[in-house]
Amino acid sequence: MFPKYDVIVVGAGHAGCEAAHAAAQMGSKVLLCTMNMNTIAQMSCNPAMGGVAKGQIVREIDALGGMSGIISDKSMIQFRMLNRSKGPAMWSPRTQNDRMRFAEEWRLALEQTPNVDFWQEMITGILVKDGRVRGVRTGIGIEIESESVVLTNGTFLNGIIHIGEKQFGGGRTGESAAKGITEQLVSLGFEAGRMKTGTPPRVDGRSLDYSKMEEQFGDEQPEKFSYLDETKPLETQKSCWITYTNKEVHSTLETGFDRSPMFNGRIQGLGPRYCPSIEDKINRFAERERHQIFVEPEGWNTVEIYVNGFSTSLPEDVQYKALRQIPGFEQAKMFRPGYAIEYDFFPPTQLKLTLETQQIENLFFAGQINGTTGYEEAASQGLIAGINASLKVQEKDPFILKRSDAYIGVLIDDLITKGTEEPYRMFTSRAEFRLLLRQDNADLRLTELGHKIGLATESRLQKTLEKKSETHKLINDLRQKRISPEQINAGLDQIGTAQIAEKISLEKLLKRPQIGMEELKTLDSEIKTYLEKYSKEVLEQAEVQIKYDSYIDKEQQMVEKLSNMENFRIPQQFDYLNITALSAEGRQKLNKIKPETLGQASRISGVSPADLSILTVYLGR
Repeated sequence: MFPKYDVIVVGAGHAGCEAAHAAAQMGSKVLLCTMNMNTIAQMSCNPAMGGVAKGQIVREIDALGGMSGIISDKSMIQFRMLNRSKGPAMWSPRTQNDRMRFAEEWRLALEQTPNVDFWQEMITGILVKDGRVRGVRTGIGIEIESESVVLTNGTFLNGIIHIGEKQFGGGRTGESAAKGITEQLVSLGFEAGRMKTGTPPRVDGRSLDYSKMEEQFGDEQPEKFSYLDETKPLETQKSCWITYTNKEVHSTLETGFDRSPMFNGRIQGLGPRYCPSIEDKINRFAERERHQIFVEPEGWNTVEIYVNGFSTSLPEDVQYKALRQIPGFEQAKMFRPGYAIEYDFFPPTQLKLTLETQQIENLFFAGQINGTTGYEEAASQGLIAGINASLKVQEKDPFILKRSDAYIGVLIDDLITKGTEEPYRMFTSRAEFRLLLRQDNADLRLTELGHKIGLATESRLQKTLEKKSETHKLINDLRQKRISPEQINAGLDQIGTAQIAEKISLEKLLKRPQIGMEELKTLDSEIKTYLEKYSKEVLEQAEVQIKYDSYIDKEQQMVEKLSNMENFRIPQQFDYLNITALSAEGRQKLNKIKPETLGQASRISGVSPADLSILTVYLGR
């Protein structure tokens, strides 16, 4: 009935879609298995992509040849570049998206990708022989063979939904939980754990009074995620709104605490620290009189509203009463209550940097199964797992991004080296080289790598090389071009920066904090004519590189200094247990995680500098 596949992807969320697309684009024959073809790429939580650090990840996925940026652009209803008031390392693109169009665009993209087949059914187990995965087993007992398998099960593994004192099995509201895989993996020697996440109630936008809220507009000059010309910035945008909870809301919520599954012990899994439920917020921050609520439309043509900041698993009657005490929500009609969901995950220290499991060859994990939270984190793991599953089948070298290459490299290194006991979320603070890993240069960092492995297209590569060449030429020209006091001093006065006494290069002028490319254009008509030959992306790239060149150089020197350790590979079968000079904890941690490089070993909690020195000596021998 079925041919033998190169790659089977289990689960069609953000991780599964990226994994299937990447493997297929690289020439592998792929089967994407999902319990429901109508929920492919469902935005289970908020209808948005990107944000702080997450926007950088979406740009990196796009630069490598993935699809999340393109799909986000095609379905966006609003664009904002967050943190513009801070330095460029902090700038983070974010889109509000049309939930239905996002899922539709992903499904259409996958259906139009040669090499991708689909199968709608629950997968209850994997086929394993001689320590290697051989395929999957479906709920009705069909065995489908493959060279590799990527598990991207999201919140479905033994999922339990909690609303007050009610609880029932499910992977998402209205969808069944997945059974069988956890039990099999545990029997094969894997360690499993439980995590939880939550979602807020959805309400009818027609029942809200927006006059009592603050309107949140998109950017005046919206941008987009993808570096390709295939997508265009928005010409019209839909607003979001902001309102706040109050003491009355908090008091009402507290009446349900005795029936809260989070407080009475029914939920065992740990929830996301940085996206707590509303009951957790008012319990942990009792001194706060209000909390911000973002009122987010679910799309262009729907009245459904996502109440961001009001995630809860309290009884539905308490949710409803408290909701109606929020300014603007006095007449709110609820479509469905918020809920918490508890699910199985597998501590990611059991993986290699390729996201292949240590125990079973050619079996890969990606997404929430690894303990992460967020669409972007899941999508990036799916991309890397799909790439490496395809490369493994083709007997090619693995694809591994270092911490200095990408936020994706930071994410995977953190998971595998440090593990996580709560849902992992990416932040700019996690990346020590964040000035190098900006959202504006992801294509310059990664597209050539993506093209080399057969994922990024030739046209994408040429566009990147052209941007690199033009940026280099512009920076050199700005260093050479000098301008006299007579030409620009009047303009400098208007900008509010000091006049010049002698000729000065445009590069030196651009280093002033008051002057950017737009200000340069106002100083002299000849400069304006010259700069307008370049695209907005090239101008921005040149400006950032000139303004921050000394800081960028320092980070680059740090990367080079650490590269020796990162490039010093450790044999996979290296026997740590027999090195008695290592500390007991060091031996245990090194043996469990099996670091692939000396650099990775240095970041393992419990491995001391003395352990590292001893390890270096032994490896040198």
